[in-house]
Amino acid sequence: MYAPERQQEILRLARDGGRVDVVSLAEEFQVTAETIRRDLKALDRAGLLRRVHGGAIPAGRLDFEPDLAEREGTSADEKDRIAKAAVAELPTEGTLILDAGTTVARLAAAVPLESALTVVTHSLPIAVRLADHPGIQLHLVGGRVRHRTRAAVDAWALRAYGEIRADVLFVAANGFSADHGLTTPDLAEAAVKRAAVAAARRVVLLADSSKHGQEHFARFGDLSDVDLLITDSGLSPEDATAIERGGTEVVRA
Repeated sequence: MYAPERQQEILRLARDGGRVDVVSLAEEFQVTAETIRRDLKALDRAGLLRRVHGGAIPAGRLDFEPDLAEREGTSADEKDRIAKAAVAELPTEGTLILDAGTTVARLAAAVPLESALTVVTHSLPIAVRLADHPGIQLHLVGGRVRHRTRAAVDAWALRAYGEIRADVLFVAANGFSADHGLTTPDLAEAAVKRAAVAAARRVVLLADSSKHGQEHFARFGDLSDVDLLITDSGLSPEDATAIERGGTEVVRA
């Protein structure tokens, strides 16, 4: 296959799936990762794709947001390792805010039965996972529920977070970087995340390495707002060191 033909197919895959990654494309076309990077660079220069960490997204799609089922199956092993590492950051007692997100939901499912915690969340899936936990006092934040993420947003949710103070927030993001901060595709969700950050004494970001360097439409904070980033070993030691220089501790699970 000639380069122009391969690039046309890469563009189609990106538009169909919302994102392509270097490793998968190299396997798909039986070429080296460096060849794929050159293809992505050419498509980026042409304004057809936008390069992000590890791959590319269609140009003009900073608002792209996969649905909940798709995100559940993406980077599943990495998310499980991140959730396991996050259990060690749970206080023995006190108040948590659990943000909407598939990695945070894995943490919710892993909360030890002996835990005695007050948990506040605006995520319906997380509330369902914790509703029968014997040691948790669960507070469900209300508001308009977004179908794509099953998360409550808008005025009711913002008001609730404005009235509390929690020990730890476990927050999710669709993209994170030192340059662009913490981002997500939806403005309403970004506003709730921002309010949750303001309501917590300590902020722990749970995000797999594929989200590093990604930038989405709605920004809800700086990476310096995060006390601890728990990610996977796909984040390079060099990138981890650069993040830690900004004051954020990094754990690579």
